[in-house]
Amino acid sequence: MELRHLRYFVAVAEELHFRRAAERLHVAQPAVSEQVRKLEQELGVRLFDRTQRSVSLTVAGTALLEEARHVLRHADVAQQAARNARDHATMRLRIGYLADALPASVPRALRHLATAAPSVEVALETGPASRLIEELRARRFDAVITSLPAPTSGLRTTPLGTQRAVAVLPSLHPLATDSTVALERLAPERLVLLPRGANPAFHDAVMSMCHTTGISPTLTEVAEPRVEHVLLAVVAGAGMALLPESVTERYASPGVRFVALEGARPAFQTAALTHADVDSLATVAFLRALSQAAKSAVESTRPAVALAA
Repeated sequence: MELRHLRYFVAVAEELHFRRAAERLHVAQPAVSEQVRKLEQELGVRLFDRTQRSVSLTVAGTALLEEARHVLRHADVAQQAARNARDHATMRLRIGYLADALPASVPRALRHLATAAPSVEVALETGPASRLIEELRARRFDAVITSLPAPTSGLRTTPLGTQRAVAVLPSLHPLATDSTVALERLAPERLVLLPRGANPAFHDAVMSMCHTTGISPTLTEVAEPRVEHVLLAVVAGAGMALLPESVTERYASPGVRFVALEGARPAFQTAALTHADVDSLATVAFLRALSQAAKSAVESTRPAVALAA
């Protein structure tokens, strides 16, 4: 028994007229007659008494009518539930990001998104780079903000700019008040880092910087991949630290100072990774917001042009 059979039956039962039922269903009258005939054959009972002038329900037809209405109501509810779930999924945005390398363009983009698409529900989660990318491939995330290089094959990459490394020093360190510090001057220090798995691109960039500078600091990795633990380790005297410059915009901790490295080149690139076949309205809106945030940042840094009178 198909839902279509029941819909045709209910239309005829309520109209008690095959032509009017066909008009109500927007189909040809022979199609209605055929579907009702098939339903009667399947049930093995006659549902209507038909004459040239009238159509009336049989006892079996009367018994079926209320149950058919009940089934159709439940079918409509089920269809609506499925559509609502689909619509909710398209307006949910799940973002994974690295705890130490979230560029300022992402919070700006989320503010743009909240204004342009207030119905989008955003969920944020941090984690190590490799796990975030694996979960993106498994479609448990819609977007991942990560450092490059990374295993991005088959994914869409939206560049978000570059980041340099900054030194994190105890506030009473002799160099803490300097505007910049040369990495060579920190050579005797112990170097506190996040575990490599948290951000492999940055960790490898730091090792490369040390190698290029000709220094071999004693490395101390914090137990948990959290920026707060690095800052606390510096305060506790474990050594100085190197972190991506984006932490200076999001973290403030008593007892430490962020100092730019003298002559430091960009350590790594940052990018937003999404599925190659982006079909989520929320993800598309987020990528558009990232573009707008980047454009706004560029315009805000342009010098003002004075116009001659």
